[in-house]
Amino acid sequence: MVMNKEMMDAIEKNNIVWLATANNKSTPNLVPIGFARPLDGETILLVANFMNKSLENLKNNPQATVAVGDISECPYQFKGTVEIHESGKYFDDALEWAKSVMTQLAPKAAVLLKVTEIYSVQPGPDAGKRVD
Repeated sequence: MVMNKEMMDAIEKNNIVWLATANNKSTPNLVPIGFARPLDGETILLVANFMNKSLENLKNNPQATVAVGDISECPYQFKGTVEIHESGKYFDDALEWAKSVMTQLAPKAAVLLKVTEIYSVQPGPDAGKRVD
């Protein structure tokens, strides 16, 4: 599934995205993430600055959902699988980005969400429908 330019721009410019995960007992967890940006039309970078339960959930169950905080600007939900990078290029890039905004941040990981499904969260008759 490929995000269009409008979707990617909305992720980039919003201050918050919401990340939903679940542990291996299917207990859901939802957290705001302040560092998220698309790397390309299929991948969203999330910086794990304060993730505790979410990061543990993703290590055990690499499925996640992301939605932008302001659905009027981006009425979509992005689902996919994640890769966790605790070192290497993606981690170094995440560390540099976080520290450029707030020097005291110490990211734990760079989380790459590979988008496999996109759904509408726009209120109305198309709410919940998969975007093709």
